[in-house]
This record gives sequence, C-alpha cells and structure tokens, in this order.
Amino acid sequence: MYRRLEALLLVAEGHSMAEAARRCRVDRSSVHRWLVQYRAEHQTTALIDRPRSGRPRLHHTLTPRRLAAALARDPRRCGYQATTWTVPLLAHDLAAKGLAVSPRTLRRRLHEAGYRWKRPRYVYVERADHLPQKKGASSGV
Repeated sequence: MYRRLEALLLVAEGHSMAEAARRCRVDRSSVHRWLVQYRAEHQTTALIDRPRSGRPRLHHTLTPRRLAAALARDPRRCGYQATTWTVPLLAHDLAAKGLAVSPRTLRRRLHEAGYRWKRPRYVYVERADHLPQKKGASSGV
C-alpha cells in the first residue's frame, strides 16, 4: 500500500510514470493501473489488494479429518522408530499410503487444521521422593 501511494504521490508531484516506477521499484504498467484505480474512486482504499482465488489445491484428499486420523496412529505401530510424528515422517507415511505431499504443504495443512507442534513433555510415573529437591525447593531440614 505504501509503495502504491508513494508512486501516486510522485506522479502528482509532476514526475513521469516511468520515473515513479523506477523509484518505487515496480513496473510502469503497475503505476498506470494504480492511477486508474485511484482516479475511478478518488479513495486510497481503491488501492488495497483484493482477495484472489490463487492456484487450486492439488491434494483435495488431504482433509483435516484425514490428518486427524493419521496423527492418531502411533508411529511405532506403523513400523517407525519414533514415539511422535514429525512432518517429514508423516509426509513419508502418507506417501507410502498413496498420498504424496511435500513437507511444506503438509505443514501448511496442519497449521490450517489448527495443529501446533510442541516438544514432548516427559511426566514422572510416580512422584519421586527427591522431586522437591529437583525443583529447587529446600531439603526440608
């Protein structure tokens, strides 16, 4: 938005479109398009990016439900020597099941589904007698 306003300001100050484009490091046709958009409404909001459809997804079968099912399985039962799923390991497992997906796409889909990665937290099975000492408490004397 700043670059667009700066380009229009340079044109309004009398600079050519080519000079404004060079200073703002954009193509001359972009400056021309922004000027047309601004003149149509005389509002700076006319320069805001509109939502675009973007490139269509290639993996329509990689749904949040399928991700949840994959993450619910224990990696050890799937033949891996890991106690938790990592993105590369899950991508490898999905590829073995016929759904080849890159780790980058898998990370994006996990994020969209609301998953966050946290380090595993180890919990004591029984409360150790020396736990307060481990936590920094006094020895109790």
